[in-house]
Amino acid sequence: MTIGQFLISTHADGLLGYLAVILTISVFNLFWFRSIDRYPPAGQKPVVSVLIPARNEEENIGACLESLLGQDYPHLEIRVLDDQSSDRTAEIARRYCQQDRRLGLIEGKPLPAGWLGKHWACHQLAEQSSGELLLFLDADTRLHPQAVTDAVNTFFDENVQLLSVVPKEIVKSWGERLIQPFFLWAVYTVLPLGIARKVQLDWLTFTIGQFMLFDREAYFKIGGHAAVRNDAVDDLALGRRTVQGGFRWWLVDGTTRVECRMYRSLTQVIAGFSKNYFAAFRYNFLTYAFVFIWLMVVFWEPIIVLFLNQAGMKVDYFPVQKATLAAGLSLLIWGLVYARLKFPVYLAIFYPLTVLFNTLIAVRSFYLTVRGASTWKDRRMERPKIRFF
Repeated sequence: MTIGQFLISTHADGLLGYLAVILTISVFNLFWFRSIDRYPPAGQKPVVSVLIPARNEEENIGACLESLLGQDYPHLEIRVLDDQSSDRTAEIARRYCQQDRRLGLIEGKPLPAGWLGKHWACHQLAEQSSGELLLFLDADTRLHPQAVTDAVNTFFDENVQLLSVVPKEIVKSWGERLIQPFFLWAVYTVLPLGIARKVQLDWLTFTIGQFMLFDREAYFKIGGHAAVRNDAVDDLALGRRTVQGGFRWWLVDGTTRVECRMYRSLTQVIAGFSKNYFAAFRYNFLTYAFVFIWLMVVFWEPIIVLFLNQAGMKVDYFPVQKATLAAGLSLLIWGLVYARLKFPVYLAIFYPLTVLFNTLIAVRSFYLTVRGASTWKDRRMERPKIRFF
């Protein structure tokens, strides 16, 4: 048997082996991914500064602030920074400020060179806060009345300096349903949370910017948002810097306490992930290309083999029994993860489309980055240096 024949004959087994690995990680994560409402009460309740950067968020800011003002946590300082919005964001926030003295509105300063807008807003918010804990919150989040209390309980019980939660991501349009769950699915299937919690390595961190609870001292020691001022995925960068700085990080299941609708249309979904995907790989082209090509092979090849077999065209290198097993394992994995993350489970049957659409967005993300045409909240982003190794 030649080397080429050997590689072809073991291709199906390698694909099945990969599916077995991510299924194993997904099953173990069922136990390692602990819910935020399962932690015991903390013995201390320091002041928490809730910090919300807001640019053109008139559709979201009111509901976000209402959920914050309804928190049962006793020591809250809430600050909203209006990042030069052109809509009614400031007007709506100001109205809520008049209702509760815990809430304050900050007028954002002009964006300096070398900064991304959200990072500059978060930096200003942190500088003007006073809490021992800093909770960075996106304007499109909604909190259960016990969300902050449970987050503080988790923070101290886990003895961390950065806590992030996975919210329940609301998906309503078909663009959201078919595209948005992918990034959380990808993390859940490849990040063994129990190992990540124990070893605390920077490349085994995952942080979601929609809800990040920092120890104030640790935040400023790692440089805060100033240290990642032009990084398109500041949440991931801050998680890495936290561990690199000798502090502890953890990620918990916040789906019972935090909800977020990131996007409201197909156009917004495509624009949002086009900004993030290549940046999440630190602009490493070879790794980026390999991952998305591999995912297309894993989740499309067995289906194509089965289709060809039904059409009377036998594929010798990929036995139909193994293709059937691969398709069945794929559906099981997608359904299991969707159920755990509280996405509609029926969406799992569309997993080939989800992989395809996200791969196309990944191509678009690369194209826009290379051209220097990526934008964030109507602001042009600087073209980064592309790495090939």
